[in-house]
Amino acid sequence: MLEAGTMLLFCAVLFASVALGWSIIPALFVGVLLFMGYGLVRRCSLRAMASRAAGSVRSAGTVVVAFVLIGVLTSLWRASGTIAFIVAHSTAVIHAATVIPLSFLLCSAMSVLVGSSFASAATMGTICMSLGLSMQANPVMLGGAILAGVYVGDRCSPVSTSALLVKQLTHTNLFNTIARMLRTGAVPFVLSCVVYVAAAVVEWLCASGGSGFGAASAAATAGSAGSARAAVSTNASSITDIGGLFSSAFDLHWLTLVPALLVIVLALLRVDVRLLMLASIAASVAVCVGVQHMEWAELLRLLIFGYHAQNPQVAALLDGGGILSMLTVMATVCISSAYAGIFAETRMLARLQQVIEMLGHRIGACGATMITATCAAALACNQTLTIMLTHQLCGGLYGDDESERSAQAIDLEDSAVVIAPLIPWSIAGAVPLATINAPTLSLAAATFLYLLPLSRMLASAVRRRSGFRPRHRSQNQNPGLAIPHRPKPMLHMFAHGFHPKSGD
Repeated sequence: MLEAGTMLLFCAVLFASVALGWSIIPALFVGVLLFMGYGLVRRCSLRAMASRAAGSVRSAGTVVVAFVLIGVLTSLWRASGTIAFIVAHSTAVIHAATVIPLSFLLCSAMSVLVGSSFASAATMGTICMSLGLSMQANPVMLGGAILAGVYVGDRCSPVSTSALLVKQLTHTNLFNTIARMLRTGAVPFVLSCVVYVAAAVVEWLCASGGSGFGAASAAATAGSAGSARAAVSTNASSITDIGGLFSSAFDLHWLTLVPALLVIVLALLRVDVRLLMLASIAASVAVCVGVQHMEWAELLRLLIFGYHAQNPQVAALLDGGGILSMLTVMATVCISSAYAGIFAETRMLARLQQVIEMLGHRIGACGATMITATCAAALACNQTLTIMLTHQLCGGLYGDDESERSAQAIDLEDSAVVIAPLIPWSIAGAVPLATINAPTLSLAAATFLYLLPLSRMLASAVRRRSGFRPRHRSQNQNPGLAIPHRPKPMLHMFAHGFHPKSGD
């Protein structure tokens, strides 16, 4: 009961922080105190808990360095005109009859390049929403298409923070995992395109019938959809001429596209992601100085504080990036890593891990991971902590060889990463929807986000019914973010009892 009470108190603090709009970092620090307090009650050594926590935080150093590079890269892409070039030329193809499926595709492409759902929503997402509403598109379907699109790349981009975090947690090769993500995500992606094309056809038929573009669907969501349309339509006319707006702030020379092309080419060549980002950073600096004629002092400032445009309309679309913008996610990773060490020392999650392993015996590792990720997302209220909690709780479902770690990596990517934004009170979905002024009901239209985990669970169930045997699990020997001791198989425990290893 003490374990449940401690976790409920921690969740209450997290919920209060999210509900009040506070930073989640103080709540995470409260969690450290709560979990260490639990350990002291259980007569665990404070020094041992601190040592384990520090070791877990140190193991997260590699991914923190990558987050710094991502902050620098996204700031330079804004300042160099790279994002402006891509947005200005891609939105030129948007038309009223195709705005919903094109919004999904354009936001997907932007998120693959920048690796961030929040940045993609603030740039391509905001513009697609404004243009779509000015064309009288359904705001629920439009918002769902944008939300689903911005998480396509957040999941499988080589410069995605979530992909890098999963790589660090599972000790796997990033590009091998991305290749598997492309395979598991192909069918849900195509089905999502079909859904959005069908929605566009329905809208077109409604318009042809004289009822007005989107009138039928808008009537069903008059309250929230109407407020969303009113919120964005006031600004739609001011940013309709995207090319002219960005041309006034940047020199949209084709060279501004070089930093993005470098990411694509080097990723295809499987160059180490840190070298990939450094190469793109160097190219962005050259474009900032040579094409945009930026002063070195201003360049150094934006590396830390991010890009800030002088034009208010450009600023609303492009401001952001910089090392400081990554502090929250870096702090979340470090503090959550400390949790892993504390949990390992106190064995606080041992019983819950045993229940999850028993569930895995019944429905398979993939299904158990999906269910655990859903519960973790509902409690954690953010994507990063959801990934780390799911990884730790489901550790006993997988072994330590390369194939097992790869299996856990793809299961995390297809569950925790995409389920977190579907939770209405999670900042993973709430922030992008608020950024584009879309109604909360748009979560129901973010088809890719729930078709992906559902398709994985269906495929897993089919394999089990066809006689596919569960993977063999072995003792975990990986240090760092994962719990060092794996729970024993439940059947063995029932027969012989539970005997933890000495030193655990």
